[in-house]
Parts: sequence; C-alpha cells; structure tokens
Amino acid sequence: MNNFLLSTLIFLPIAGSVMVLFLPITYRDSFKWISLIISIINLLNIFSIYNLFNRHITEYQFVEQHEWIRMSLGNLGVLSIDYLLGLDGINMPMILLSGIVLLIGSISSFTIEHRPKAYHSLYLLLSGSIIGCFAALDFFLFFLFFEFMLLPMYFLIGIWGGERREYAAIKFFIYTLVGSILILVVMIGLAMSVQDTFFSQEMGGIVHTFDFRQLADFKNYIPNSLLHPLQKQEIFGISARFFAFILLIIGFGIKLPSVPFHTWLPDAHVEAPTPVSVVLAGILLKVGAYGFIRIAYGFFPDVAYQFTYIVAGAGVISIIYGAFNALAQEDLKKMIAYSSISHMGFVLLGLASMTVEGVNGAIYQMFGHGILSAMLFLVAGVIYDRTHNRLIENFRGLSSVMPLFTLAVTIAFFGALGLPTLPGFMGEFFTIMGGFQSKVLPDWVSMIAMIGIVLSAGYFLWTLQKMFFGTFWANRNQEANLKDLDLREITMLYSLAALAIIFGVFPSLIFDISGESVKLFLERF
Repeated sequence: MNNFLLSTLIFLPIAGSVMVLFLPITYRDSFKWISLIISIINLLNIFSIYNLFNRHITEYQFVEQHEWIRMSLGNLGVLSIDYLLGLDGINMPMILLSGIVLLIGSISSFTIEHRPKAYHSLYLLLSGSIIGCFAALDFFLFFLFFEFMLLPMYFLIGIWGGERREYAAIKFFIYTLVGSILILVVMIGLAMSVQDTFFSQEMGGIVHTFDFRQLADFKNYIPNSLLHPLQKQEIFGISARFFAFILLIIGFGIKLPSVPFHTWLPDAHVEAPTPVSVVLAGILLKVGAYGFIRIAYGFFPDVAYQFTYIVAGAGVISIIYGAFNALAQEDLKKMIAYSSISHMGFVLLGLASMTVEGVNGAIYQMFGHGILSAMLFLVAGVIYDRTHNRLIENFRGLSSVMPLFTLAVTIAFFGALGLPTLPGFMGEFFTIMGGFQSKVLPDWVSMIAMIGIVLSAGYFLWTLQKMFFGTFWANRNQEANLKDLDLREITMLYSLAALAIIFGVFPSLIFDISGESVKLFLERF
C-alpha cells in the first residue's frame, strides 16, 4: 500500500472532482461533504507518510515510477517521460502543509452557496494538482501539475471573487502563464542536453529524460556532443546555463511572488473568496519557492552561486517593500497580502545564504508562513462575512464583543510578526542566522532584512490596537452583525493556532525531516 500512497493523495481528489461534477444538482448539499471527507482522508494519509518517513537517509522515499512516454527522436536518441513520484526532506514538509491547508480551505468552503457543484469540483481538482506538483520527480509531470493549478484557480477567483474578480483572475492567469512559458523553455533545453545511462544501455542510444534525479546530476551532461548541452551553448552572447537560470528565477519569482513580479498577488487576494485566499497564500506561493530550491538551485548550482547577490537582493527588497506597503494599507486583506510578499522574501534570503541554517530556515519559513497566512486570511474572512467591510478604520474595540475571535487574531498576528515559540520567529531567525554565517553574503544584507521584522511588528500591532482595543465602535451600526466565532470558525482558527504553537515550540518536527536532504543539497555548491 505504501507504494501507492502518493498516487492516492493526487488522484483521490481528482476522482472526487469528477464525481461531484456528474452528481445531479439535487445533491447540492453533499458536494461540500464530499470535499471535506476527501480532504480528511488525504490528511490522514499524509500523517501516515510523515510517521513512516525515514529522517536519517537522503534517498527519495515512497518512490513510484512507471513508464509513461517513449518516443524515438531518430539520430538524436529517445525521449523518456515517466510517471515518477517521490519524497525527500525538501518536499515532505510541503506535502504536510498542503494536507493541512487544503482541509482548512474545505471547511471554509462550507459558506459557498453560488454554484456549489462547480466550486467544489474545481477545488478538488486544485487539491490534487497541488499535491502532484510537490510530489512529482519528473520535470514534465511537475510542469503538467503546475499548469493544472492555473485552470481551477482562474475560475475560482473569476466566478466566486469580489467586484473586480474578472480583472484579478485575468491578471493572475497572464502572469502565471508567462512564468510557465519561461519554465517550459528551460525544461525542453535541459531534457535535450542530458542522458540517462541506465536507459541508454537498455535502448541502445542516448535517452533524453525529465527525471529530476538525472537533471540535478552533473555526471549526466554529455560533453562534446552534437546536442549542444547547456553548459557549452551560448544564447544572446551569454552562457545557456546563465540564460536558463534567469528564466527560472523569473518564472518561479512570479509564483513566489518576488518583487518586481508581485503585482498580481494583492489583486488576487483582495478579490478571491476566503477559502481561495487561504489556499493561495498557504500553499500556492510555496510552489514558487519550492521551484527555486528544487529546480533553479538544484539543477544550476554553479550559476546559482554566481547569482547570490541578485537572489538575496530580491529577497531583501521584497521584505522591505512588502512591509512598507503593508504599513500603508487601509484594507485588512490587502495589508495581509503585502505582508505575505514581505515574509516570503526571507525564503530567498535563506536560500541565497547557501548554509545549512539558511536553507533549513527557508523550508521552515515556507511551512510556518503557510499555517499563519491561512489563519490571517481566515481572520479577514470572518470580518468580511459579517459586515462586508474590511477597512481597518471602520472598527474599534472588537475584543469586547468578539473575545474568541480576538484571541485567534492575536495568536496569528504575533506569530506572523515573529514572537518566539511561534513559527514566524523560527523561520526568520534561521534564515537571518544563515545570512550572517554565509560565506557568500556580507553581514549588512541580513541586517537590512531585520528591518522587515521591525516593520512587521509595526503594521500588525498597529492593526491589532486600532481594531480590537479601546471603546467598541463599528461603522454603519454593524454591532448586531459582529457576533463571535461559530463552531466552524473556531475549528478552523484554533486548529491552526494549535499547530502554530506546536510547530513553533518544536521546530524539530520540520528540521528533522529536512536536515539530511538540505546537507545533500548544499554539497552541490
């Protein structure tokens, strides 16, 4: 059964999506329950995988490999594409995060009344695509799932979003599509310059593969061949490997998002319904960061070393720029969106440090931010569901009428601003420590990044003080609508709060998973 656990995680939601699509509309009340049950089953399977995961080895685990496409290229050899899945310490935390956030998003989706069949079918399709993207070990398969995420997210924003949903959905689609095209160019170029020696013996010729394990192994690059491998070829007068790395950092930088490729994110967050914002911030941004680690740095360590200042600079600029924009926002949801840009900048800083502490911190920051950002967007959704208003200026003293909600908000805000024993602190601490210990980055880079922590304390504490403390007041006589959390909201917010505290107090739950894989990853540099 262990050999098919990853496939189950991917195709159970996809099968559920098809089932919901073909059920008659008279079963509309069952759609949300199908989505919830599938999300619970997936999370239980992920917990099982987490417990079975061997933390002391660097090899990929739970590997599933099946021949998929074999195509003769004549004198050029054979094209090989496999259905290939597997886990190591880099993607295991992301699979765990996906299971948690997708379940929370499914519970949050219970409020969706408009076209529930289409909504839950698309949500389940998105769920399978996300897990497939993290589990794939074949570049072609990864790209397939990467593109599949685009379709349901576009419709989820464009149909169930706010007043400017069409604009936000189209902007999201165009930005992500451009990034996908850049990644596709690199994928094709890599496949045509790498051989898999095992298949070359079996098939009697050069085999062009999309296997991550082969693409990350320098021994498989063919010297002096007619295939013009990337390390020998030049494009526009620069090394093809440099050119490929630039395309990847732009492509994944859009998905992360990193400044200056970030402008789609605030619009998408503001217009998306709450469950979609939860999934977008909690998981989809991490796909871009994961692509940086697994593909850009994993396949091009030599070039990544030379781009250290650029990647670190993009991270620091994102941290400071996102924080200052968050300080200027009057809309609660837009403030949280810019805070996501700021906090994801720490992932780039940790990765650019090329230290064990920095890269482990980057992976932990991805996980911790996923938990906390899901909480933050649920918080914005609670206010908006009750009042259809998100302006910070329109609320005062909410703690007196919504004490349970105030406690959840306090945990989320203090976790995000970096209070010790909560995930925000551990992720930022290790990425900054990695920056100070880095042999390739000067200390002033990390010192500038620390300003972002001060600014995050400013906008979160300012918002908390304005909205929740003092004498109660709400614009437009909204007091009657401001009831405290119901059971569904308590389940979502306090479950995430408990996880934030558990993983904040025991960061080894993530570090023990990622540690050995990060050491192997850094050996390439």
